[in-house]
Amino acid sequence: MSAESSQGGLTEYIEHHLTHNTGTVFGGSFHWDSWLVSLGLGLIFVLWFGLVARRATSGVPGKGQAFVEIVVEWVETNVKDVFHGDRRFIAPLALTIFMWVLFMNTMDLLPLDLPGAIIGLIGGEEARHHTYLRVVPTADVNTTFAMSIAVFFLTIFYSIKAKGLGGWTMELFTAPFHAEGALGKIALIIPNIVLNLVEYISKPVSLAMRLFGNMYGGELVFMLIAGLFTSWLFFLPGVLFGAAWAIFHILIILLQAYIFMMLTVVYISMAHDHH
Repeated sequence: MSAESSQGGLTEYIEHHLTHNTGTVFGGSFHWDSWLVSLGLGLIFVLWFGLVARRATSGVPGKGQAFVEIVVEWVETNVKDVFHGDRRFIAPLALTIFMWVLFMNTMDLLPLDLPGAIIGLIGGEEARHHTYLRVVPTADVNTTFAMSIAVFFLTIFYSIKAKGLGGWTMELFTAPFHAEGALGKIALIIPNIVLNLVEYISKPVSLAMRLFGNMYGGELVFMLIAGLFTSWLFFLPGVLFGAAWAIFHILIILLQAYIFMMLTVVYISMAHDHH
């Protein structure tokens, strides 16, 4: 779809690229494009690292094995600095989160009109104009909230595992404010519950919105550049602006994957702490 199409200008161009391929599942709207792309990227990560692990040698490693070993050791070092308990599950979880989010973020570097061009080659121009496909799952708030809610339940699980159900429940009523005597403890029950609920809810919300906001904003900038520099007269400036933003955006892609991974580990580590 071109920003200069007769059906509309820049506004329609952006609206088209911001529209999800949706369907109805259990009576609600479901973004098939975000789900399929994120699932496919997750499978690519599992197959890639799984094949490298199966073919790993104790001798001089090849480039693929060396790269995977560097990533795994780097993640393990970062997890070790934050989480001091049993890391047999946390370290693989952190590795999966980092690589999966990185893969999903990197989809933002694909040429904006490439998916539409592929659809056009397969189904013709009519299909290209009427088929919606967003290929950056992390620019979809549903994806980021799904991941952050999963992290939320993991923090609850590890908190109960470390403190016991009774200890975790008691902590909701008695922390962070402490008081001597039965009356003082009873008086602080409601403030403690309110503050703990705010803390529990704010973590997944901030985790999801931070990743979504950065990736959505980056995606929108690419759309503006592509839409504003469509004519041959502005082709070269468009390429230069797009390349400059892509280079800067690589830092955002890496940083957001790292932040999501580290905050997950930090939240789980905090769940082990006793107030």
